[in-house]
Amino acid sequence: MKVYETSQIRNVVLMGHGGAGKTTLAEACAFVGGAIKKMGSVPQGTTLSDYDKEEQRRGFSISTALIPVEYTDQDAEPVKINFLDTPGYFDFVGEVEEAVAAADAAVIVVNCKAGLEPGTIKAWELCEKLRLPRIFFVTNMDDDKASYRELLLKLESRFGKRVAPLHLPIRENEKFVGFVNVVKMKGRRFAEHSAAYTDSDIPDYSEHNLKIAREALLEAVAESSEAFMERYFSGESFTEEEIYTTLREQVATGDMVPVMMGSGVNAQGANALMNAIVRYFPSPERAARDNGVDLTTGEHLVANYKPDVNLSMKVFKTIADPFIGKYSLVKVLTGVLRPDSELFNTGKEVEEKSGKIYVLRGKEAIEVTELRPGDIGAMAKLNETETGDTLAKKQAPILYNPPQISKPYTYKAYVAKNKGDEDRIASGLAKLMEEDRTLRTEVDAENRQSLLYGIGDQQLEIVVSKLASRYKAEIVLEKPRFAFRETIRKKVEAAGRYKKQSGGHGQFGDVKMSFEPSGDLEKAYVFEEQVFGGAVPKNYFPAVEKGIAECCKKGPLAAYPVVGLKAVLLDGSYHPVDSSELAFKMAASIAFKKGFLEAMPVLLEPIVALTVRVPDANTGDVMGDLNRRRGRVLGMESDHHGRQLIHADIPASELYGYGADLRSLSGGLGEFAYEFSRYEQCPGDVQKREVEARASLLKGEEE
Repeated sequence: MKVYETSQIRNVVLMGHGGAGKTTLAEACAFVGGAIKKMGSVPQGTTLSDYDKEEQRRGFSISTALIPVEYTDQDAEPVKINFLDTPGYFDFVGEVEEAVAAADAAVIVVNCKAGLEPGTIKAWELCEKLRLPRIFFVTNMDDDKASYRELLLKLESRFGKRVAPLHLPIRENEKFVGFVNVVKMKGRRFAEHSAAYTDSDIPDYSEHNLKIAREALLEAVAESSEAFMERYFSGESFTEEEIYTTLREQVATGDMVPVMMGSGVNAQGANALMNAIVRYFPSPERAARDNGVDLTTGEHLVANYKPDVNLSMKVFKTIADPFIGKYSLVKVLTGVLRPDSELFNTGKEVEEKSGKIYVLRGKEAIEVTELRPGDIGAMAKLNETETGDTLAKKQAPILYNPPQISKPYTYKAYVAKNKGDEDRIASGLAKLMEEDRTLRTEVDAENRQSLLYGIGDQQLEIVVSKLASRYKAEIVLEKPRFAFRETIRKKVEAAGRYKKQSGGHGQFGDVKMSFEPSGDLEKAYVFEEQVFGGAVPKNYFPAVEKGIAECCKKGPLAAYPVVGLKAVLLDGSYHPVDSSELAFKMAASIAFKKGFLEAMPVLLEPIVALTVRVPDANTGDVMGDLNRRRGRVLGMESDHHGRQLIHADIPASELYGYGADLRSLSGGLGEFAYEFSRYEQCPGDVQKREVEARASLLKGEEE
């Protein structure tokens, strides 16, 4: 593959709902651009993007794939379009977030028959957040039941007047055969068995809709400047070049979002889309989206994409596949990347070497001589570098902002299916977490369980499958155990005596103690002594406290840690020969267990502060579901974008499976986050159920 200058590069992320046709569209563009001789198929698992075995088996994208396409339109200079084909399912949002960090514009793919879907809305919102220029590409136009006009009305209703149709469909005998170009005011007919198109007449039935679309387009052009506005109101027309120039400016700022159309499986519209990408989308130096800090001066900067300055780049994704190897995908921001370049990881302060430079096309690694600013490529076997890191020259260290990756809140416990696989499991999970930054593991020492966190259940299931197929390590996912606590609700007094005689010196310790709530659930216990007259010598006080401390690690009720306890040593007796620290520690333990069970012991459950963001229309259903889960809604506020933020306190155990239920209740548009707040007494039925379950668990572990 030839080397392209910055002005000849377009970095475009394909976004949209799962099943909208992103991968098929990428395949069509690769075919039209000549990168492949025959289009692959998603159902058959033969596309460039879906090369992973899990993707081929399941029939949808799991990871972002890079598909560079070299495109030339007539006499224009060739342009390299780096397509970043992202997953549409919400569980893999981290892949999308990494891709948009490297992209300068987006194509939001919409299935005409399916209409406006949650993934379309989420893609738009992410583009809005990052101020990405975008184009809607409506696919599946070859389905005669697909209503383009109906979809267009929904897009305009949801996203406003910025939505500007550049294409209107031409149908004959209920078949999609071409489109009307609203800018050129010309018809285009697809050649049979070809992605190319030829000029054609505009059908009479298109005149009405064409007039509406054309008028909206001219209004948008007029609003771009006062001079154009005056010409528009005086009845003057705009030249084709003036319209194109204005469109280029408006699309680059996000003030206009063109709508185009085609059929991915027939490669129809792919040529027109790539023409529009080259014409309307900014090259990297015009986009200028990458912010960072000069570590030498502390000055904030925006990458300038100049080739004659020191080299710097950001790593936006890592591939750690045992079959194709480990690759760090980078976007070059300044300077020129060449093989065997000396690099410095500015965040980790370690030196790396580039080795060979590649451009990835799906799983194919194409070696190149260099990468110019703005281009996307890959390096193999960087030892310390991870996703989000910055690589630069040591003498000119720059640190760029890493991708903003969603935090995972869904988790399950996992156990090895076969003993002895623990090392393979740990190694495999580490590699999978290199690839997917929304995955993380945690060891819950208190409940003796290992936890796997992700965005959703489907993602966790795929992790299990990948571990088995890639790394020959099998795990089983289970419902996690939750960290309950034990405390008491009233004051009691209890005595404890430990006496043992076995020849020679015996053991003797005798204590009388009171136990009551301390009022501080942050501490396990508070220990005091009120002994008078030397009934218990002072040198045994630490042993008594040690006995209490050890008992608090596992409470008598359900073997959970004890909190909020005040223990006071009141009285006791000792033997001048047989008493010892061990004896008094044992006596304190006996008093603790006796007193604790008489002091109205209760279980405390962890409560989290939950924030749920949902569309206004789903607020009632979500609040009802929270009440069913024993949640307490504390308040609600609008985010002024058609969503409500619901704040609630809810037991952590009731959030198990919440992600899937929230998606169902909110049409896939709900989001949630939480953090630990405090412990509260759980209801009697919950306590009874938990104590019984805990007893069975402990019995099983003993056996």
